[in-house]
Amino acid sequence: MNLRRQLLLVSLLLLCLPWAGCQFIREMEGAMRHGQEQSLQATAQAVAAVLGAKEDLLYPNPARRGAVPDQRQSIYAYPVEQPVIVDGYGDGWEDIESVRIGGNPDTDSLTISYKAVTRGPYLYLLLQVQDPVVIYHNPGLSPEPNGDRLILRTWQHGHRQEYVIATAAPGSVRAKPAGRRQPGANAGRIRGYWQDAVGGYTLELEIPLAYTSGRLGFYLMNVGNRAGGASETLGNITALSTVAPPWLIYSPATLQEALAPFSRQNSQIQVVEQDHWLIADLPATHATGGTTADTFWLLQVIYRSILSQDSLEAPPVTPTAGKIQGAEIQAALSGTATNHRYRDANHATQTTLSAAAPIVYEDSVVGAVVMRQSGEQYLSLTDRAFSRLLGYSLLALVIGAIGLLGYASLLSWRIGKLSQAASSAIREDGLILDSFPRSGAGDEIGELSRHYANLLDRLREYNDYLHTLSRKLSHELRTPIAVIQTSLENLEQSVNEEKQSNVYLQRARTGLQRLNRILTAMSEANRLEESIRKNQLIEVDLVALLQEVFEAYRGIYPEHQLALEVQAETAMVTGAPDLIVQALDKLVDNATSFCPADGKTELRLAQVTDGWDISVCNEGPTLPEELQDRLFEPMVSLRGNKSSDVHLGLGLHIVRLIVDFHRGRVRAYNLLDDRGVGVTIHLPVGDQP
Repeated sequence: MNLRRQLLLVSLLLLCLPWAGCQFIREMEGAMRHGQEQSLQATAQAVAAVLGAKEDLLYPNPARRGAVPDQRQSIYAYPVEQPVIVDGYGDGWEDIESVRIGGNPDTDSLTISYKAVTRGPYLYLLLQVQDPVVIYHNPGLSPEPNGDRLILRTWQHGHRQEYVIATAAPGSVRAKPAGRRQPGANAGRIRGYWQDAVGGYTLELEIPLAYTSGRLGFYLMNVGNRAGGASETLGNITALSTVAPPWLIYSPATLQEALAPFSRQNSQIQVVEQDHWLIADLPATHATGGTTADTFWLLQVIYRSILSQDSLEAPPVTPTAGKIQGAEIQAALSGTATNHRYRDANHATQTTLSAAAPIVYEDSVVGAVVMRQSGEQYLSLTDRAFSRLLGYSLLALVIGAIGLLGYASLLSWRIGKLSQAASSAIREDGLILDSFPRSGAGDEIGELSRHYANLLDRLREYNDYLHTLSRKLSHELRTPIAVIQTSLENLEQSVNEEKQSNVYLQRARTGLQRLNRILTAMSEANRLEESIRKNQLIEVDLVALLQEVFEAYRGIYPEHQLALEVQAETAMVTGAPDLIVQALDKLVDNATSFCPADGKTELRLAQVTDGWDISVCNEGPTLPEELQDRLFEPMVSLRGNKSSDVHLGLGLHIVRLIVDFHRGRVRAYNLLDDRGVGVTIHLPVGDQP
C-alpha cells in the first residue's frame, strides 16, 4: 500500500469522530426545531382564538372590516410608551418612520413629511413642512385664518368634522372648528406647537383619539407660493372632497390589554389585520442569566457555525410604513396556519422562527397572529451537551494525533535517511558512487529511492561517456573518410580507365560532401534532432541508393563478405537520402564490427504492406535479452571489451532519430538459430515527415 493510501486511511479514521458528532448535533437540532415550531404555532393559534371572539379588539370601528380597500393614503400611528413632549421639535421621534407627501424635497416645491404615534387616548402628529415662503395669519386683515394653515378632517356620527390650525407667529397653537361643529367635540383640546425650521416650519399636534372615530385626513393650505395669490393645497385628502377621510390605523388599547397575558420571554407577538396593517406589536423580552450566558462564547460560535443554514432568506421588507409581509402571513390571511424560518439580519449564525395563525370571526378571516422567536431560545438548551461532545471529540483527536505523530516520525526518519544518502552519493571531485541504497518498500518513499538510484546510474553512464567523448568523435567521421580514401586509391590504380575514374571521383566527392554536412551540422545544431530536421525531403529510389552505397561498402570493408538482396526494380519513398545513407553507415559499421572474419553481412530490401523494409543482418554474437529494447537509446554500447576501438555510443541512437524523422520504425532482433543479429528499418510510402 502506497503512502497516500496509508495517510488517507489514518485520516479517515479520525474524521469519523467529528463527522458523527456533527450528524448527532444536526439531528438533535432538527428535533428541537420541530418542537419549537409546534410550540410556537400552538401559542399563535391560542392567541388567534381569543382575538377572534371579539371583533372590536381588531377593529374599533366595525365598518372598516368590510370596507372596500381605500386607495388614498391612510395614516399609520405607531404605539409608544414614553411620554411625548409637544414642543415643535423632532426630539424623541427619531425611531418613527416618516411618510412624505409632495414633490422632490431637494427643490423649492411644497413638501410634507409626517409621523404619527399613539399613547393612551391621544394621537400625536409631527408635520415637517418644506415651504420657501411662510405666510402667518394676519388678524388685521380678517378674523378668519388668512395665512398658511392646516386643516384636519375627522368623521363623527357619520358626518365630517374639520378643524383649522393657524397662527400669527411661531409658538403654541390650538385648533378651531372649520364649519359646523359636531356635538361632543371641543376643538380646543386639539393643541400643538408651531416652530420655524430651515426651509419651512414644524408642526407638532396632540389629538384625542376619540375625536377621530378611526378616520383622519389633513391638507395644508399654502397661500404664499403661487402667482396671483392663489392658494396651494397638499395632503392625503383634497379640500373639496366630501367623502369620509382615510382610515387611521393604530393599535387599540383594548387589544394591547388582551395580548398582555400571552406575552412571554423571548417571544414577539404581532397582530396583522386583513390589509397587512400591523395593529399590535409586543416585543420579545430577554431573560438574564441561563444556559446561554453560562456557556463559553467560543463554543457558541462553533455550535452555531455547524448549524448555520446559508440557504435561509432574510425577512421581507415592506416599502409601506406600518405594513408587514411574509409567506407565513399571506398563508394565515388565506386561512392556513403555517410557519417560516428566516435568517437573522443582525447575526450571521442565528435564525428567527415566525409562526402565523388566522384570526377567524363569524367564519371569515379578519386578521392573523404572528409569533416570532429566535433560534437561540432552544439552541441554548443544547450548549452543555455540545460541550461534552466537543470534549470527548478533542480527547479522541489527541489520541489520534499522537498516533499520527509517531507515524509521521517514522516517515521523517525514512525521508531523512534517503536525503542523507542522496547528499553523499556524489563526491567532491564529481565521482558518482555506486552505494546508493535501493529500498524495497512499496510506498512512494521506496519508489523515490529506486528512482534516485536509477537516476544516479544514468548520470554515472553519462559521466563515463563525457570522459571519453573527445576520442569517440573519430568514429562518426571514419566512414566518410574511408569512402574518400578508398576512392582515391582506386582512382590512382585506374588512371587509364576514364569511365571507372569518374565513378571513383564522384564517390570521393560524395564522401566529401557528406563529411562537410556532418561537420556543419555538428557546429550549427545544438541537438541531434535539430541537425536531422534541417534536411530537405525529396523522392528517393531505395534500390538505386542501396546499389550505390553497397559498392562503396565493398571498397570500405574488403575483408568482409558483403551481400545485397533486392526484390524490386524501384522502391520510391519520400525522405532525405543523406540521412538514410548515414543510418545505413551506422548499421553496416556495427554489423561488420561484430561479424567474424569468415562471417557474412547481408543488406536486404523487401516490400511490405505499407512501405519498405531495409534489413542489415550479420553473423556473430547475439544480443543480450535485456538490451534488445534499449539498444537504440543514447550512450548504450555493446562494444566494451569486444573491440579495441572506442566508440561514441550514439550511432544506433542516431539511427532511431533518423527513422523517427521519416515516420518509420526500427527494431533489432536475434536471427533464427541464434546465428547473428538483424536490424530492420521500416520506411512508409507516401507519409510526409
